Amino acid sequence: MTQANAQASGQFKIGGDLTVNRLGFGAMRITGKGIWGEPDDRDEALRVLRRLPELGVDFIDTADSYGPYVSEDLIAEALSPYQDMLIATKGGLTRHGPDVWPPVGRPEYLRQCVLMSLRRLKLDQIPLWQLHRIDKKVPRDEQFGVMKQMQDEGLIRHLGLSEVSVEEIKAAQQVFEVATVQNLYNLVNRQSEDVLDYCQEQNIGFIPWFPLAAGSLAKEGGLLDSVAKQHGVGASGVALAWILQRSPVMLPIPGTSKVKHLEENVAAAGLTLSDEDFQALDEQGKQESSKQK
Repeated sequence: MTQANAQASGQFKIGGDLTVNRLGFGAMRITGKGIWGEPDDRDEALRVLRRLPELGVDFIDTADSYGPYVSEDLIAEALSPYQDMLIATKGGLTRHGPDVWPPVGRPEYLRQCVLMSLRRLKLDQIPLWQLHRIDKKVPRDEQFGVMKQMQDEGLIRHLGLSEVSVEEIKAAQQVFEVATVQNLYNLVNRQSEDVLDYCQEQNIGFIPWFPLAAGSLAKEGGLLDSVAKQHGVGASGVALAWILQRSPVMLPIPGTSKVKHLEENVAAAGLTLSDEDFQALDEQGKQESSKQK
């Protein structure tokens, strides 16, 4: 049996110059319940991170709010200095307790986020820094402006956005080059379909969070179940394969705190769905998504 490798997912150049394997890793789950505090099994979390380069995963997405700070600290402990790995992080959300995430977009706070992430991750420059949410209480141009300033100062190489509309991406593009967009997207949640299409047109990396969700499509005896059995993988593997085939700018970042689950996700990187299966899943996914509206 050949070793699973994220290289099988294909490559994408973030910002036009940083090449990564398209299947990345989201580092939210290596924290405690409610994305708060230390993980239940710290040693296993470190094993997951150290397994990433062995499996060809060279793109890690985290945020200062995961823990808070716990995820960035663990990444630095496990992997610094980073050999041929792109560490992306986000800022702009504050934490007052488990599952609580109020945004703060004041320019001085965003600058503090970047400076502290640089320190925690042990980096001289953040390869990709993303605004976790646009704070509606602060003029967005002030938020975009400080991001551009920090890029011009060399603190950040590329800039991205999270949970934005096409209109908001276009507004940001008036201030800086948008390298990535990170929105909720999966087989059964298509609310960002127009954003994905715009990103593909602009060659902006699209990072779908919660990429493995399959809703009722995963039920036994359904299409997803039968395709999974045909390929000898789980339903989440097929959902991931579908995501990767949906667009060449797609950069899924399934997260886990278990080495076993990580290896299963990476194994799906090389799975190719037939055109018929892809289209059938696409149609069923759209139907499921429309029911949620």
